[in-house]
Amino acid sequence: MSRLPAPLDRISFPVIGSPLFIISNPKLVIAQCTSGVLGAMPSLNARPVSQLDEWLAEVTEALAAWDRAHPEAPAAPFAVNQIVHKSNDRLEQDMALCVKYKVPVYITSLGAREDINAAAHAYGGVVLHDVINDRFARKAIEKGADGLIAVAAGAGGHAGVKSPFALIQEIRAWFDGPLALSGSISTGAAVLAAQAMGADFAYIGTAFIATEEARAVEAYKQAIVAGTSDDIVYSNLFTGVHGNYLAPSIRAAGLDPEQLPVSDPSKMNFGGDKTKAWKDIWGSGQGIGAVSRVQHAADYIAQLKLEYAQARARLAL
Repeated sequence: MSRLPAPLDRISFPVIGSPLFIISNPKLVIAQCTSGVLGAMPSLNARPVSQLDEWLAEVTEALAAWDRAHPEAPAAPFAVNQIVHKSNDRLEQDMALCVKYKVPVYITSLGAREDINAAAHAYGGVVLHDVINDRFARKAIEKGADGLIAVAAGAGGHAGVKSPFALIQEIRAWFDGPLALSGSISTGAAVLAAQAMGADFAYIGTAFIATEEARAVEAYKQAIVAGTSDDIVYSNLFTGVHGNYLAPSIRAAGLDPEQLPVSDPSKMNFGGDKTKAWKDIWGSGQGIGAVSRVQHAADYIAQLKLEYAQARARLAL
């Protein structure tokens, strides 16, 4: 594991809650951070742009209040996810607001830009870039990212196809900075396994969908609870980029999960204010088999901590 720079060194439990498109919101982020894990939300979840200003104020003020009331257990930092893709017509506006509030951590996706990294670094912010292979990892670091999120096979959303063992070992062969691992992680034992492979953090998304604070419809949460890895479909139809989705939601949209057409990647659309044709297609990673109920985020994190301690005890660590 690497020596972590500020503010990543304020994460008391080695988990990053991934930014869930549509679903993450201030309520979830605050619950994650006050439980010791880094909470994150996509800037595009706030619509219109003015709502992002309100959300950043809410999170910043809530975490400052927590720290004043709990000096013995300060909150973990929070992150904002920026889609660094040419179709995101809100990027400049969203970054200006994030700089205004001095967002401590950025998670960048679908492209790496030196100007975004420089804007964060100007006031001490840290940038983690998500990657699906070693080539993209090297490009991200060359352009100034501080750390990496290795998105391996089985992750929810825009997942890669690499085994986590292969991806982590290739990156760690040359990179000793902050590194998180994403891919089917839903238990405390899996968090420990990610560290054993060389990651500093486990990157967990899908399990947080099934929390009270998540901005997901109840049917979506129950589908996560009821589902297993057999219910996950890997396709690029819905955004132009390959990702993992719940088969029941695909069937509900009138499509056959076994016979999905292939999308044209050049038609990717991550514009902030455009209507999504597939808004009822539900993303999910393969780790849903370990999610047995909907609960508060703090309770889920407490469960992770207990499982993590039990896993360490089994290995006599």
